[in-house]
Amino acid sequence: MKRQGALAAAAAAVTVVLWASAFVAIRHVGQEVSPGALSLGRLLVGSVLLGAFVFSRPRRWPARSDWKFLLLCGLLWFGVYNLALNAAEQRLDAGTTAMLVNIGPLLIALLAGVLLHEGFPRQLVIGSIAAFGGVVLIGLSSSEGRAETWGVVLCLVAAAAYAVGVVSQKPLLARLPALEVTWLACVIGAISCLPFAPALVRESADAKPSTLWWIVFLGAFPTAIAFTTWAYALARTTAGRMGATTYLVPPLTIFLGWLLLDESPAPLAYLGGLLCLAGVAISRYRPRRTPAAMPAVSTVSPDSKPLSKS
Repeated sequence: MKRQGALAAAAAAVTVVLWASAFVAIRHVGQEVSPGALSLGRLLVGSVLLGAFVFSRPRRWPARSDWKFLLLCGLLWFGVYNLALNAAEQRLDAGTTAMLVNIGPLLIALLAGVLLHEGFPRQLVIGSIAAFGGVVLIGLSSSEGRAETWGVVLCLVAAAAYAVGVVSQKPLLARLPALEVTWLACVIGAISCLPFAPALVRESADAKPSTLWWIVFLGAFPTAIAFTTWAYALARTTAGRMGATTYLVPPLTIFLGWLLLDESPAPLAYLGGLLCLAGVAISRYRPRRTPAAMPAVSTVSPDSKPLSKS
């Protein structure tokens, strides 16, 4: 059990680092490649690499009842999420985008309250209000108005797609290997982005070789590897705990954005991002229950007689 826990923690760490690098890479590549073309290129690379691993080993194909969850996960998390994220990063810096997208765990909790009838405890309501206030602050931090406002909206769409993707992926991992779930969802996402194939061909012909290598990087590492390590870790813990690990993505993204792109969020966006993450943390907080005191157990045999006074 300790070994399994260590492997799951290591897989989660790999996911966090690679997803943080993805925000920076998307921001860089978005200067030459449109959101749809970038999504398709990334997912095609990921599908080919994952498929090579899937078909090199015995496979366990999904049952008919699994496909509704696979379609939800593939269309929303791999399709809509990538499109919305790529479009958002053409309007917002990488750090601000990462802070907004990482309200996803809060949305997961809200979905669980509605769909799984888990209710809405006090900390969820307080966390939701705090996170909403953070989103408002980030929206107000924009200096150019409409473009950044649309960026905020697109980030919220990406966060919602991410939340539904996690909720639909979790039951699949109880029956199917993480690698196959990731590959099938990636293929579904790639198929949904096929209308952008002409744009991908046209823009790839005009792009610099380094830009094409960045697309390969996005498909190989933040997609093929990171989504597989995510699924591996998610299969061995709860969705809430895995969502909490993504709190580390925004600060790492901000550091990489400052280091590689020489950009950072506006001061008010920092405050809004902290408020968003604090709201998510509050919503996921579960106070520890102190174990009830055990009644004292007599060590005297019921058949023993009291000693007589001497």
